[in-house]
Amino acid sequence: MTDASIIRPREADPEFGDYVALLKPRVMSLVVFTAIVGLAAAPSGVHPVIAFAALLCVAVGAGASGALNMWWDADIDAQMARTRGRPVPSGRVAAGEALALGLALSVLSVMMLALFANFVAAGLLAFTIFFYAVIYTMWLKRATPQNIVIGGAAGALPPVIGWAIATGGVSFEALLMFALIFMWTPPHFWALALFRNEDYRRVGVPMMPVTAGPRATRAQIFAYAALLAPVALAPAFTQVGGWVYLAVAAALNLRFVQLAWRVRRRSEAEAEADGYAAEKKLFGFSIVYLFAHFAALLVEAAIRAATGAAAPFALI
Repeated sequence: MTDASIIRPREADPEFGDYVALLKPRVMSLVVFTAIVGLAAAPSGVHPVIAFAALLCVAVGAGASGALNMWWDADIDAQMARTRGRPVPSGRVAAGEALALGLALSVLSVMMLALFANFVAAGLLAFTIFFYAVIYTMWLKRATPQNIVIGGAAGALPPVIGWAIATGGVSFEALLMFALIFMWTPPHFWALALFRNEDYRRVGVPMMPVTAGPRATRAQIFAYAALLAPVALAPAFTQVGGWVYLAVAAALNLRFVQLAWRVRRRSEAEAEADGYAAEKKLFGFSIVYLFAHFAALLVEAAIRAATGAAAPFALI
């Protein structure tokens, strides 16, 4: 939890940009994008104004989660090179302000989504905020090396929320989109953790490289990449898939497994010698990987809307 003794004192009043940074806009953009895809891929249409308002609520809810995360983690953020410049540990925003903003935006986003869309979507958003802020941030992150594995559920829910906005429910296709993000999260974050290992060790966060060691982490990364491939290909054979998605997913997963295998084969000495080049490459590609999968689903939704054609490989 936030320790005021290691947070720099405020030198000036916060600016608007400091509050924007508090909401983790890069994470928010991914949340909104995957929610858009879930909404667009759903079989039911939504009025554009309602869709925009609902997605805005999802964005605000994602920002609320980010603010609560930064409030709670300010003590460890202040000691890590990657995060010490964040608004709370840098002293630009007071911890109490971050907490108040996070709570206010959480309530507002859930209530407004219930009004604009439906109670299923609002309930899923409320659960997502709670899971990320409480289950992951306050409990799992500092308690177990499986923090990313279990906590990944929060980041995997936005496309399900998008689907629920359109349909008022959850389907097999939405759960496959959830599974894609859920299985992608461990290799994505563990690749980062390998070259940020000392940061996590210093603050006592039990990331996999800290507790199990780099060698075991490399094996886990490859195992998850191999298990991820069939999960990522599966949407091609449902009502949301098609030729575009199948081709994109096949190429991306072949490359992802290849990069994961390179990471798997390396020793820690080899990685240190070249500045963790393979690990950084896998981490960077993993971001493109997820975006491209959901972009392909969005293209498939546009094709179906324009032509009325059924998914060519749909088994379900």
